[in-house]
Amino acid sequence: MESNALNIDEKLEPNLPKKPRIEEGCSAEEHGEKPSMSKSQLKKLKKKEYWEKNKRLKRAKEKAAAKEKRKADRVNGVAGPPRRKELKNNSMASSKCKTSVVVDLSFDDKMDKRSIEKCVKQLLRTYSLNRRAENPMQLYFTSLSGESLSEMKKHQGYQNWDVKITDTRYNEMFEKEKIVYLSSESENVLEKLEDDKVYVIGGLVDHNAHKGLCHNLAVQNGINHAQLPIGEYLHMKSRKVLTIDHVFEILLEVSAGASWKDAFLKIIPKRKGVEEKNDISKDNPDCVSNEDSS
Repeated sequence: MESNALNIDEKLEPNLPKKPRIEEGCSAEEHGEKPSMSKSQLKKLKKKEYWEKNKRLKRAKEKAAAKEKRKADRVNGVAGPPRRKELKNNSMASSKCKTSVVVDLSFDDKMDKRSIEKCVKQLLRTYSLNRRAENPMQLYFTSLSGESLSEMKKHQGYQNWDVKITDTRYNEMFEKEKIVYLSSESENVLEKLEDDKVYVIGGLVDHNAHKGLCHNLAVQNGINHAQLPIGEYLHMKSRKVLTIDHVFEILLEVSAGASWKDAFLKIIPKRKGVEEKNDISKDNPDCVSNEDSS
């Protein structure tokens, strides 16, 4: 009877191939099985592959175009931009530009983690801009401590950058009469850059949460303050407040001989609703603190 029951069970259940037993700690891929993907995952994967392919093609085209341009410039006797090897020789110590720019980083308590991360990213770009300049400005990052310092430490080798980094406050390093704090709320307008002055940019990413803070602190501490002359050359639909790196880039352009007007038109983002004042021929800037340093 037992053998008959066994035969019946065998007839009811066809001989199907058994799935390989996956041992604990092993993935399905190691046993030759492909993990299933949802339509959404497949779509994202295809999109990623598409962009990666196009990115490589775009870079190849840009590289070829740059090569052709360099070739044409050599034929026409046009001097190209300095090469990376040449830039390594451009230091603040050897620079003809002696104008000092300070980024005041004493606002950790006014920013959340995300804002601090954005602030440090702007510092990285500021340093990069100065490093690539033919004549770098004398750049300082002051009051760097706390969360901002922790975020900066994520960037290996920052201690070796050609920038003066300190936890000391800017007003303890420079004579008060030489300091000019840049703020879009200041009633004073910066007419020109002077070698013996120290221009301070507020290292604050506030998204309008701390409007006028940098200006108020400058007034309270008896520090000179001014705004870039943006209003003398441009109409802006938004507040005349720029990011740390944009303010620095404007100062860098002007220190290299550009007019305020040309520097503004080149650097201020179009999303700010910038319109040129065609009826003005005077050449000066309207200083801004950073987009986030009021």
